[in-house]
Parts: sequence; C-alpha cells; structure tokens
Amino acid sequence: MAINRVGSGASASCNPAIVKMLITFIGISMVGYLIGPPLYWHLLEALHRSSVAAVSCPVCNCDCDSQPLLSIPQVLSNGSFTDCAKHDPEVSGDTEKNFVELLSEELKLREAEALESQQRADMALLEAKKLTSQYQKEADKCNSGMETCEEAREKAEAALLAQKQQSEMWELRAKQRGWKEGSTKSVNTA
Repeated sequence: MAINRVGSGASASCNPAIVKMLITFIGISMVGYLIGPPLYWHLLEALHRSSVAAVSCPVCNCDCDSQPLLSIPQVLSNGSFTDCAKHDPEVSGDTEKNFVELLSEELKLREAEALESQQRADMALLEAKKLTSQYQKEADKCNSGMETCEEAREKAEAALLAQKQQSEMWELRAKQRGWKEGSTKSVNTA
C-alpha cells in the first residue's frame, strides 16, 4: 500500500542556491562566534587605554601615617614570624644536611630495590635453566627410546622378511611334491 505525500516529487526538493547560502551563513556565524569575543575584549582594552592616556589623573597627594591602623603590641607579637624570611646559615646548613640525608636514603632504597629485583631475576634465570635441563634430559630419553624402537623395527622387518622367504621356500618344496593350494588333507604318519 503506497502512501501519497503532499508536495512530494520535484517541487519538494531543496534549491541548491538556498542550501549554499544557508551553509555560508552558518560558516560565517561560527567564525564570528569563535573570533568575536577575543576581538571584542582586545578592542575594548585598546579604547580604554586611549581614553586613559587622553585624560590623565593628577598625582594623589596622600599624607598617610606609616603606622598601620591596627597595631599588635610587641608582647603579643610573634617575632619568629618576622624572622622567618631572614637567611639563617645554621638553618640552611641543617636543611642541606637533611636534604643530603634524604637523597642518600632514597639512593639506598633504590639500590636495595634494584638488588632485590636482580636477585629475583637471577632466581628466575636459575629456575629456567633447571627446567631447560630437565626438558633436555627427557628429550634425550625420548630420542634414545626412538632409536631403540627403530632398531627393533628394523630387526622385526628383517625377521619377517626371512620368515617370508622360508615360507616361500617350504611352499615351493610342497608344490614340487604334489601339494595343491586349497586342498587340505591330513596325513597320518602311523
């Protein structure tokens, strides 16, 4: 069952010129969206700088007291806080010693880890060598068994060949003495 749509066919297709204009408009809008805000702020700063340069403020003449509005009494103030920024050679030396101790401790730890890792690698290598030796022994046993089996097969083939030759010889003798194939008479030797 077919459904007829209103406006289907050639009249409902899009005009290529309209599609091109729509894509162009979308592209220009995206470029404006990406470039617009930074350009706006740069222009705003440039305008602000030019207006500030044209209208300069007179220099402020402040007659301020060098004391802060709220002062802490010397008894309550912590003098070590103000001394914190001063360079103390003893503290610097201790800090350097602590730093050197930390570095040497870190090096010792890394050396111990490397040694432990090396020992694990050596143990794994030793285990691999043991397994390789064991597999090599088993392979040698297997090869030896195969050689033994091959020798026994060759001996059995030779024995079978000899038995066939002997059977053919006895069959030939029997035929020469009158034996016929298919007749089986029992011969009494009494």
